[in-house]
Amino acid sequence: MERAPHEHRTAAPGERGGAPEATGHPDHAGHAPPAGHPGPAGWAPAARATLHCLTGCAVGEILGMVIGTALNWHNVPTMILAIVLAFVFGYALTVRGVLAAGVGFRAALRVALAADTLSIAVMELIDNGVIALWPSAMDAQLSDALFWGVLAASLVLAFVVTTPVNKWMIGRGKGHAVVHRYHH
Repeated sequence: MERAPHEHRTAAPGERGGAPEATGHPDHAGHAPPAGHPGPAGWAPAARATLHCLTGCAVGEILGMVIGTALNWHNVPTMILAIVLAFVFGYALTVRGVLAAGVGFRAALRVALAADTLSIAVMELIDNGVIALWPSAMDAQLSDALFWGVLAASLVLAFVVTTPVNKWMIGRGKGHAVVHRYHH
């Protein structure tokens, strides 16, 4: 039986029911938000999701920049390596957490791809955009304060820009909302 788009239902056993204010209807206590409408997401969960994602991205980004710079690679291959490693480490952190919940590797990888792809992509766009546009940043060496200062500033800006994206995704039951289904 199909439900109308805004039909309310009672939460099934083991499913989290919405609080009255979550549905916007005080007379519907114990009901989940309407199908397709997970409800508003708060800034704290969005910031935590962004910080989690940023951790993996930063590890990969920094490692890629350090490797490429130490090997005297040109800017483009160094940036490509940093982006690839940011995605690898970002996904790896999520996969690790989902595997700990007892999910198989393939399913955990699918969860990580669904949860993190947009967030990592936005972070990498902002992060690498800042580095590419900052005067002399692309020519800085590991021993230069400019290298580390611009890298740190770019990661902070990536966090600031990506947090609203994660808030929007979580509010629609996407992004890290998918990962939280596997936490106990």
